[in-house]
Amino acid sequence: MQETVVRCNDPLAAPLREVLRPYRLEVVDVPAGKPIPGSFWGDSEAGLIGARLYVRPDTPLHSALHEACHYICMDQTRRDGLHTDAGGGYDEENGVCYLQILLAERFPGYGRAGMLRDMDAWGYSFRLGSARAWFHEDAEDALEWLKAHQIVDNSGCPTGALRLDTITNTSES
Repeated sequence: MQETVVRCNDPLAAPLREVLRPYRLEVVDVPAGKPIPGSFWGDSEAGLIGARLYVRPDTPLHSALHEACHYICMDQTRRDGLHTDAGGGYDEENGVCYLQILLAERFPGYGRAGMLRDMDAWGYSFRLGSARAWFHEDAEDALEWLKAHQIVDNSGCPTGALRLDTITNTSES
């Protein structure tokens, strides 16, 4: 795992609250050196408890967006009981990764290229070997999942809405 990724204390991460505002997800700052409540992985990784995303100055921006996207992509039942472990199945996890890349476009100077670089630097694993290759060559199913749950519109743009549970007979809840 490389340490050269954009962190929440970087000016590039400044739009985080504004980007997450439509999703009604509150960003809570944790003081440097203190444990992050709701962090599944510990260390500097972002945490989730209910509708609160916990970050420290050293939290990677990709981690903050990844956990936020879990909140956006999970169903309301899981959201209601959310504490630390976002859970979710394979399709949802792919949707989360895809959505965090899309939302990165709302961070001037960081964008999609910055997110893909940071995902690779941090060690996200994709069968094609890189986040960029996955996003451009193997993520059609993730995009379709996001569309089916109305998290992105038909042109692939985030809607600002939380997952709608309009899908039935899927392999996950």
